[in-house]
Amino acid sequence: MKYSYLGPSGTFTEAALLQVPGAREADRLPAPSVPAALQSVRAGETDAAMVPIENSVEGGVSATLDAIAAGDELRILSEHLVPISFVLAVRPGVVLSEVRGISTHGHAWAQVSEWVSAHLPESDYFPAGSTAGAALELSRGEAPFEAAVCSPLVAEQLGLEVLAENIGNVADAVTRFILVGRRGQIPAPTGADKTTLVVPLPEDRPGALMDILDQFATRGVNLNRIESRPTGQGIGSYFFSIDVDGHIHEARLAAALRGLHRITTVVFLGSYPRADGLPVAVQPHTSDEAYRSADEWFKTL
Repeated sequence: MKYSYLGPSGTFTEAALLQVPGAREADRLPAPSVPAALQSVRAGETDAAMVPIENSVEGGVSATLDAIAAGDELRILSEHLVPISFVLAVRPGVVLSEVRGISTHGHAWAQVSEWVSAHLPESDYFPAGSTAGAALELSRGEAPFEAAVCSPLVAEQLGLEVLAENIGNVADAVTRFILVGRRGQIPAPTGADKTTLVVPLPEDRPGALMDILDQFATRGVNLNRIESRPTGQGIGSYFFSIDVDGHIHEARLAAALRGLHRITTVVFLGSYPRADGLPVAVQPHTSDEAYRSADEWFKTL
């Protein structure tokens, strides 16, 4: 197996990839960006890619939501949760009063904003493609900034000194990652599953979104994430990235997707086990047995 992931080595994304059975022994290829990691899968250069999709503090990762929705269809194979802890790292000998610029990924910057405002309010922000990338550039000695916000592991690996630990706004922040491959066999339902969809808004009119949401609500399908993203085709043109509880092989969700297909184009990105293993609560009248019973009754009419 060959895996790509948002690099460089030592990112939280690689930590998520190492949760995959066999990944430690497999080829792991860092990619400079989320689109590049996914493109390597589409091109057949790697078998699957690990990318971040959601953070408990900042919400959805727009680069992933956009890249996975465009291009050849992909499949989410699994999801993984990684606790996030940030440190402020510097080259040896640098003290806090000397820090004038800080580099890190945009999501990380938002997650440490309170600490930075309290301790380094005059510092400039230098965007980086990843937290590890910022630390790597700093370690090389030619960066235009004096500090990087990264993981404790990366700081240790690169020989950087840690001036402050656990600097995140939220102590128990978690990032959700997804392992993405090409289209293939869908795993069997486990009873604790999640399904991800891309659903374009069919037209900009009153009630258009309600028509989409009704397909889930009337069948007892719970949405646990919905985010709008621009299609790039003009103001008012959006698609929705949606996570729902359940598996496509379950009757209520299959019926919801059939209903959606009558309204708009639906991109199915996969049904996969929930990382937290929590079973999905299903109302009796929306269970598979209830659907089977209704079908049998209808045949008698």
